[in-house]
Amino acid sequence: MKATYRVLAGLVSVLVAVQAAAIASGTFGVLHSVDDGTPFTESTDANAGQIVHSAGAMAIALVAVLLLVVSFFARIEDGVKWAGFVFLSVVVQWVAAILAFGAPVVGIVHGVNALVLFGLGMAAASAAKRSMRPTTGSPAGRSVSV
Repeated sequence: MKATYRVLAGLVSVLVAVQAAAIASGTFGVLHSVDDGTPFTESTDANAGQIVHSAGAMAIALVAVLLLVVSFFARIEDGVKWAGFVFLSVVVQWVAAILAFGAPVVGIVHGVNALVLFGLGMAAASAAKRSMRPTTGSPAGRSVSV
């Protein structure tokens, strides 16, 4: 279960990075299309980035829920806490996205929270990695002299 937790936590960060790349590509695609005088519509090829971004939102939400469920069984120190923070950040992300359609300035919260979510995924994965290390009786690198 610890390995599953670690993979899911790392996957959150990977998916956030994919989403950031997709929305950047989509935005530049729209700008390129509009600069060339082509009207932007949902069927425009430049919309691919927005489509990938939206699909990524669903994937991240699913992974965050799975991470939260797994956290209760993985026996990772602070694992439930980190999974809870990831889940909370995903909720904030969804709320900010929905609100940003009516008030685009809220998109700033959406963008900044994406960075927070990336970091939380990494922190959760790191907590899992630490819990998977074998424990030894003496601290590493310390010699005992008599």
